Amino acid sequence: MSEPSADAGRVRLCVSGRVQGVGFRWFVRESARALDLAGWVRNQADGTVLLEARGDRAALAALRAAVARGPSAAVVDRVVELESHDLALPYPFAVER
Repeated sequence: MSEPSADAGRVRLCVSGRVQGVGFRWFVRESARALDLAGWVRNQADGTVLLEARGDRAALAALRAAVARGPSAAVVDRVVELESHDLALPYPFAVER
């Protein structure tokens, strides 16, 4: 694996539903790493999960599809794409606390 190029695509997603306490962040991390994406995922105080990723556009689409499904214990109600804020993203993809 190698760090995604600077001109790669980016996505920032806010996921709502039953997405905390069900292994959702670890699911996202493993999915993103398997897709060779840079970025992070973290829980928000309002019960949502926020993530930002950078990499190949097809891999970002695959991550979005995985996030919409979630792990078996999760119930994803909504995935909203937000404006990207981070200029530099960690590689490999990380869980932030």
